[in-house]
Amino acid sequence: MARGDAEFVEFARAASGRLLHAAYLMTGDHHQAEDAAQTALVRTYASWSRVRDSDAYGYARTVLVNHLVDSWRRPLREYATDDLPEQRRGDVADEVATRRWLIAILGTLSPRERAIVVLRYYFDLPEAQVARELDVSVGTVKSTSSRALEKLRTTGVGAPEIHGTRR
Repeated sequence: MARGDAEFVEFARAASGRLLHAAYLMTGDHHQAEDAAQTALVRTYASWSRVRDSDAYGYARTVLVNHLVDSWRRPLREYATDDLPEQRRGDVADEVATRRWLIAILGTLSPRERAIVVLRYYFDLPEAQVARELDVSVGTVKSTSSRALEKLRTTGVGAPEIHGTRR
């Protein structure tokens, strides 16, 4: 294995979990999130000689977001069926309940709103950087973020109760 390959393997191990989680927050679908995170890592590896000494994680995150935005612009055709997939029943841990609640309320947002909320508040990026990564104006980031947060406030009424407190 070449020196750059070993560095990339180390980078991929460190970054893949966070990329996967961010992709899941943006898509709400495990399979689509896994594909997007893997695509981001593959494209980062293809440019590894250029990005390894700079902000490799920032590059991978940008690739991830661009890949997801492209998929929203060119959506796959889906066909509804009468059969519902089996749903997990029974006692669910607090963390899982909270995660499902979060994904459900994020699902009420449009793809753009969701991307802006995840980049702005999960990645804690400044508005200007979110605007650059999504190729929109800072004003669009501000207004879309404001609308999305208001939607989340009104939708988040059903927050799960965890150990007697509301989250």
